[in-house]
Amino acid sequence: MLMNDLIIRACKKQDVERTPIWVMRQAGRYLPEYRAIRKKVSFLELCKTPELAAEVTIQPVDIIGVDAAIIFSDILVVPEAMGMELNIEEGTGPVFSHPIRNVADSEKLLRIDPSVKLKYVLDAIALTKKELNGRVPIIGFAGSPFTLLTYMVEGKTSKSFSNIKRFIFQQSKTAHKILELMADNIIDYLLAKIQSGADLVQIFDTWGGILSPHHFEEFSLQYMSKIVEGLKLKTDVPVILFSKGIGSSIEKLTQTNTDVIGLDWSIDIKEAIGKVGGKAALQGNLDPTILYASEEVIAKEADRILTAVGKNNGHIFNLGHGIHPDTDPAKLKFLVDYVKEKSKR
Repeated sequence: MLMNDLIIRACKKQDVERTPIWVMRQAGRYLPEYRAIRKKVSFLELCKTPELAAEVTIQPVDIIGVDAAIIFSDILVVPEAMGMELNIEEGTGPVFSHPIRNVADSEKLLRIDPSVKLKYVLDAIALTKKELNGRVPIIGFAGSPFTLLTYMVEGKTSKSFSNIKRFIFQQSKTAHKILELMADNIIDYLLAKIQSGADLVQIFDTWGGILSPHHFEEFSLQYMSKIVEGLKLKTDVPVILFSKGIGSSIEKLTQTNTDVIGLDWSIDIKEAIGKVGGKAALQGNLDPTILYASEEVIAKEADRILTAVGKNNGHIFNLGHGIHPDTDPAKLKFLVDYVKEKSKR
């Protein structure tokens, strides 16, 4: 039994005593305690060592006081498990040494058994579950098929996204075949995370916003919808969809039957509330760079979001994207404490 199930209730739009809060990338580089561990191991070693992954997962629960623990991992472990060679290079980020370029490349991708290929993630969840002992829920996550395909085709982080755009428009049949395979793998992966102890799951569609609205529906939305449907057939665990940069298309996410829609900071939260129309709970919206500001400004921006939502249930406080690594942890702690106190019913 969970001692703090606020987020689970908020996902289901049930009564809550106050607004729950967690932060994307909360287990990470802004914490000195995380950096101390990273000095000893590489990023991928940290991901693949369940004891260390569990430790950094729990750090923000202990230090910052967030209402959920998101398991420490990376979205790109899925394409790695499918047969792609992944390296994390300092100063560059994730790099696939042999990007997908054609049908022959795509045919090398595997249908995976997550209990074998991604066992280290599942072990980290089980260990975290044991060590938390019900204090807060655990969030499992995966990248959306389109976001993963973007990295797989680009080979690394891109500014122009010319390779992925060229691929989906020139080789659309192959692109859809890969996206279908990715969706199947992600369904199995998230179900395995749930079976290992995740209490809710989030799908990160980081690059959905690089597509025009109708191409977003074709190459991203339909595959996220397939994942949500696949999960709903097997579990009642809440699902959060976070699609960055889609702006006025936010209401399209309600078509997926997701429980929660994550908001970046580019849409006014009042507009989002109107577009979603109560069909899903809402999460996020605070610009991560607000945490560079004074406590007075942070409080003012938190008030803006809390006031817009009002006393309606179905709201999870979060940033509009991941916390920046040069953020002062004390500023995040202030935000978490302020939201907890200010949002009391």
